Amino acid sequence: MIETLISFALATSVLAISPGPDNIFVLTQSIANGKKYGLATVFGLISGCLVHTTLLAFGVSSIIAASETIFFIIKLFGAFYLLYLAYKVFKADASIVLSKDKTDHKTTKELFKQGFIMNVLNPKVTIFFLAFFPGFLFSDNLSKVAQFYILGFLFMFVSLLIFSSIAILAGTISSYIEKNKNIGIYLKWMQIIVFIGISCFIMIS
Repeated sequence: MIETLISFALATSVLAISPGPDNIFVLTQSIANGKKYGLATVFGLISGCLVHTTLLAFGVSSIIAASETIFFIIKLFGAFYLLYLAYKVFKADASIVLSKDKTDHKTTKELFKQGFIMNVLNPKVTIFFLAFFPGFLFSDNLSKVAQFYILGFLFMFVSLLIFSSIAILAGTISSYIEKNKNIGIYLKWMQIIVFIGISCFIMIS
């Protein structure tokens, strides 16, 4: 149980650190307008994860109760989807582009709302949760709903720590990226390895 949760937290950490639309948006907001605005965006994005966790917890738990075969098919879909994501990352440009231009100034409330809506209305997040979470169910005693919520809150907690660090250390991070052009390549391959590793884990679990 503990080993599974630690593996889940480590995988979440790598994915949260790896450059993507969400953490790049947090970084640019912090650079352009200040860490307070970056943190407001972070809290909005993380709050949106609760919606995806709830949909997953009750939707997939019902499927498991109805048919183990269908659940097995969902896990296979998740494994292949993660391999597809690894391929997409492999084909993508590894460079990290940051804009320090002033963005349209919004209040922290508006940025919270934007982060929340960005997350909730993104179908890729729903698909990712569906692919990522089922392989890490960790108990025969706890209900599936409870396990999905534990995984969801762990995902949110780890992502909150990393995204908040990105917002607070935005200036230092952007300077480091500018001085170390190869950082994008290292993060790219780290992300590929994690996607492939989780896919293999799901296939054999």
